[in-house]
Amino acid sequence: MCGGGKDMDTINGHITYGSTFIAYKIEYVQRKTLGIVVYPDGSVVLKAPIGVSIEEINKKVRRRAAWILRQKRYFESFGVPTTERQYVNGESHLYLGRQYMLRIREGNNNSVHYQNNILEIECQHKENSGKILQQWYCERAKVKFAEYARPIIEQFKIYNVQPKSIMIKEMKNRWGYCTPDGKIFLNPQLIGAPRSCIEYVITHEMCHLVHRNHTKEFYALLTKEMPHWEKLKNKLERIMY
Repeated sequence: MCGGGKDMDTINGHITYGSTFIAYKIEYVQRKTLGIVVYPDGSVVLKAPIGVSIEEINKKVRRRAAWILRQKRYFESFGVPTTERQYVNGESHLYLGRQYMLRIREGNNNSVHYQNNILEIECQHKENSGKILQQWYCERAKVKFAEYARPIIEQFKIYNVQPKSIMIKEMKNRWGYCTPDGKIFLNPQLIGAPRSCIEYVITHEMCHLVHRNHTKEFYALLTKEMPHWEKLKNKLERIMY
C-alpha cells in the first residue's frame, strides 16, 4: 500500500431540505470561508474555518441545498460507480486512461507487466494479486506524477511559488490536496486516468499555492493556466467512476 499521512478528522451533520435529507461531513481547516464539495460518490463535505458554529454551517448548507442536489443528480447520471475489484482473469483495469484485461498467472516472482491490451500479474500466490497490482500502481504513480508535474512546476515559477514536495497518498474522496505549508498530495488511483486529467489535478493543486481557497481569483488562475480544465474534470469523473 502507498504511504501517506492521516486523513483529517470529520464531524457528521445533516439538514432537511423540503422532503430531502442531506447528510454531510465537516472538515475544520485553516481557511476564512466555508466551502462545499460534492464528490462523485454523492458524499458532501464542508470545508469550515476552525471555530465556526454548526448553526452557521447549517445555514450555508440550506442556502446551497439546490446546488448540492443538482451536483448529486449530475454524478448519478454517470451510472453506478465501479464495483469492488475481484482481481480475477478477464477483469478490466485502467492504466493511464487505457483499458486493460487482467491476466493472472502463478510464478516465482511478484511482478506486473503490460502489453497490447493485457495487464499481467505474475505472483507466487493468486490471493495476493490485488496487493501486487496496487503496489505497482503506487510505484508507477510516483514516477509518472513526478514526470508530469515538472513542466507545470516550471510554468508556475512566474507566480513565485513552488511545492515543497509532491507525494502519493491513498484517499477515499479526493484526487489531491495542497497543505498550508505547500506540500501536494495526489491519489495513486489517478494513475488510471489519461495524462491530461492527471495534469489537470496537478495544475489545480498548484493554483492553491497561489490562492488557498476556491475563490474567483483561484478559478481565474486555473482557467488562465488550463483553459479547458472543466472538460478534463468531467472526463476524469466519467472515466474513474
